[in-house]
Amino acid sequence: MQQEMVDELQLYIPHTEDGWFYVKMMSDPETMAYNAPWFPPDGCIPAPESEWLELQKSWIGKAPERFYAYLQRKSDGVFVGDVNYHHNSGQDWCDMGIVIYAPERGKGYGKQGLRLLLDRVFEVDGVACLHNDFEETRNAAYHIHKAVGFRETGVVDGIIHLEITRDDYIEGCSEKRNNTW
Repeated sequence: MQQEMVDELQLYIPHTEDGWFYVKMMSDPETMAYNAPWFPPDGCIPAPESEWLELQKSWIGKAPERFYAYLQRKSDGVFVGDVNYHHNSGQDWCDMGIVIYAPERGKGYGKQGLRLLLDRVFEVDGVACLHNDFEETRNAAYHIHKAVGFRETGVVDGIIHLEITRDDYIEGCSEKRNNTW
């Protein structure tokens, strides 16, 4: 892991009173535009307040089966997005997600957030493989996943499948250390 890449952000496990940020992101059409095919017309999650309550019960404190955290900027405590993963019972991996709040995009937080999630997944929770998939038109998402070590495993019906194993992650960290020291 290159320390300078993740120094600006940290994972923050939200408390009940922090739900306002989840609601804000899930209600923001610009942030949720990627989600429009599943939640027309703008991708916003209906009833985000009740979704937050369910998320708290089902996801927070449930690692290594499920994990959810905000991405928080260290300098001022501002939340800039969220990350999550959950075990996929039909596969031998955990599926993951990352959302950067639209006003905070373009600042490198996607890559930093993915690095923090990978550190958590592989160094703390001992997950063997992390998987993500999304539409092949989402170029920014594709590039940040590739930049942190994910490899493409296929494209099915316009959906790119990417994964990174714990071994890939450890090997990538070793290579980076060797090249920077």
